[in-house]
Amino acid sequence: MTVPTHTDRPLRRGLLATAALLAAAAIALVPASPAAAHHGWDGFETNDLVYIAGSVSSEGSWGDPHSLFDVALDAQLPATTPGLTIPEELSGPEDSIRVEAALAYGGPHDELEVIIAPPWWSSSNGLDRSLEVGERFQGVGYINSTDDGLFRPVAFWYGDDNAPVNQVIGNTLPVRAPLPGDAQAGDGPADAPSAAEDPVELAPPAEDARIADDSGPETWAVWAVFGAVVVVAVAGGVFYVHRRTRQDERSPDA
Repeated sequence: MTVPTHTDRPLRRGLLATAALLAAAAIALVPASPAAAHHGWDGFETNDLVYIAGSVSSEGSWGDPHSLFDVALDAQLPATTPGLTIPEELSGPEDSIRVEAALAYGGPHDELEVIIAPPWWSSSNGLDRSLEVGERFQGVGYINSTDDGLFRPVAFWYGDDNAPVNQVIGNTLPVRAPLPGDAQAGDGPADAPSAAEDPVELAPPAEDARIADDSGPETWAVWAVFGAVVVVAVAGGVFYVHRRTRQDERSPDA
């Protein structure tokens, strides 16, 4: 009668433990849902461009999918955006006029949390470092629809020289809302991009083909492939261990 050998049990247990850890790591790395990792323009009041100014008041977090930091607002703000250099990508009259006409923030907060594009995008559009606490910050953008303490700029300016930074990946405002007075004149929104063309959802240009957002379709495809590879690897390891175990149990003693 063949007596099963137990000399490989520690090895088998180690392989199984490794496979389990790989599976757990893969699950932990995948975002729970697109909403958990993504703050699209749809979540903001895109019909109301507002201007804010103040100083950076927290070190914040810098990385993908977005960078976040706080800005303590000036006690007094000009009525509209002051004379600032509009980022080149938004310098066309369809967008620049709207940026320049943005009304000053008039909400209840004296400090706002600011969410901007990830470093790879900002670095190619005027900001190649994290902002320092106390540094000057001005921005034109939108207030979040459900969190009125969250501000997302389409463009901002930093430092004493007011360096401009474009924040719209599609290089056009996500919604070209009517200018002050246009609605009364009966003019509708001008050529607003469709929902399918939401600039935040667009992939970056070919020369900057990197991860734009954890919830973008390209990134989800990468995660799907990665997950499939991990699943196949884990399944293959379990199958191998099971098969090896059966062979060891059937083989005669040496």
